[in-house]
Amino acid sequence: MKYEVLRKKYPKFVYKKYSWKVSDNNLNISFDFKIEPDIYFQPKVVIENVKESQIKRVGNRILDNFIFNLGLIELLSYWKATCSPEIEILAGPLNKEQILWWKDLIIKGMGQFFYENKIDFRQPNFLKFNVKTKDFVTNVTRKDFVTLKKRVLIPIGGGKDSVLTLELLKNAGKDIRCFSLKPTNAAQKIMNIAGCKKPIIIRRKIDKKLLELNQEGFLNGHTPFSAYLAFLSVLCAVLFDYKFIAFSNERSSNEGNLKYLGKTINHQWSKSFEFEKKFREYSKKYLAKNIEYFSFLRPLYEIQIAKLFSKYPKYFNAFLSCNVAYQTTSGAKKPTNPVQIASRLYGARKWCGSCPKCLFVFTALYPFIEESELLKIFRKNLFEGKKLLPIMQQLVGKRGFKPFECVGTKKESQIAFYLSYKKYRGQTPVSLPALLKYLEEKILPKYPDLEKDSRQILNSWNNQNYLPKYFERILKYGIERFKK
Repeated sequence: MKYEVLRKKYPKFVYKKYSWKVSDNNLNISFDFKIEPDIYFQPKVVIENVKESQIKRVGNRILDNFIFNLGLIELLSYWKATCSPEIEILAGPLNKEQILWWKDLIIKGMGQFFYENKIDFRQPNFLKFNVKTKDFVTNVTRKDFVTLKKRVLIPIGGGKDSVLTLELLKNAGKDIRCFSLKPTNAAQKIMNIAGCKKPIIIRRKIDKKLLELNQEGFLNGHTPFSAYLAFLSVLCAVLFDYKFIAFSNERSSNEGNLKYLGKTINHQWSKSFEFEKKFREYSKKYLAKNIEYFSFLRPLYEIQIAKLFSKYPKYFNAFLSCNVAYQTTSGAKKPTNPVQIASRLYGARKWCGSCPKCLFVFTALYPFIEESELLKIFRKNLFEGKKLLPIMQQLVGKRGFKPFECVGTKKESQIAFYLSYKKYRGQTPVSLPALLKYLEEKILPKYPDLEKDSRQILNSWNNQNYLPKYFERILKYGIERFKK
């Protein structure tokens, strides 16, 4: 449907209320949203193994504030269906500074959504916040919490980045605990291999009405999922008594994908340093000032992380960050990809071998892992896939724009392909697969300094980070330990 039509037909999105209760040792959270005149949503979040004593320690008023803010990030998944020009907030208070912060998050965090739906977010009165609650109380957020223990909460997905954070902090003797939202099979395997005891598990239940709207042709698209995790992780850190939250977002996420209506659109914006800085400031002022939220791998590029990850072979058959394997198309249609079908029928989650994420991860790991081991992971040599050439061209900056995936920078991709080519040339026989042959003929003549660039990037360190000094020493020690 045309977004202009939807905005006129559905002029207002209302965040009516939130509610929570502890039952069966779980914290059950519910949100009530409405798109006027007649669309209702009630998404739910369940945080497992929460005791009444934890609620009492935190206090109802503080918990209310956390859950109210979690609802603000939750509502984006539902607001996007109609892109209504007004968001009315009945559930709690927001001051002018907070409203500006949320508008900024929506414009930058929903950039890919605007681009893919051809929405002009520059138009006057594109988005108005109407906050009905006038009690702008901020003393709740400034009040000191009970002293949080100097323990570390580590969000675990299914990829190599969180594996590296987990292993380095565990080996450094830190008191850690895993945190996972609706954990995938890969995340479960990773936590089991690492010996994570009693991970914090959260279940998020999407309202089926949203999936029905998607099937009917309402607007759909990317939302800033890492921003959602940020709000959820701070809530869990306070509930379970953890001072540090160590995400695994890296330096590469700072690079955008393309320009649209004068703005840089970045698929990974809510993983970027810009978001990290903004969220830290918001969190310390309006959520929990004594929580330390940071990205442990921020100083590193993806290819540096791949090199370090290669030292942990016990995770090779566990990790999985191919989005096609988990894709549901938000209920818009039935899966047609064989990998998706197998996933639905048998729970057989595997790398699809045909998407940008698969190609980038394969290429980033190839210089550092034995080919035989890599083929066990991906089941084929992706460099031989001629159909992957357009994706390769996008990754290295020679065609269109960088794919909307969590992949490295264009320069990193060039270096990853170059190092893979270099490794191939050092083997016998030396006949090159299709993608590396393209690199030799079309890319290398135009980029003669890739050897120098590779040394520079593999040894780089970005000082634009929020690592506490002790955590910085742990990461630097990990790097030095595995240097050849």
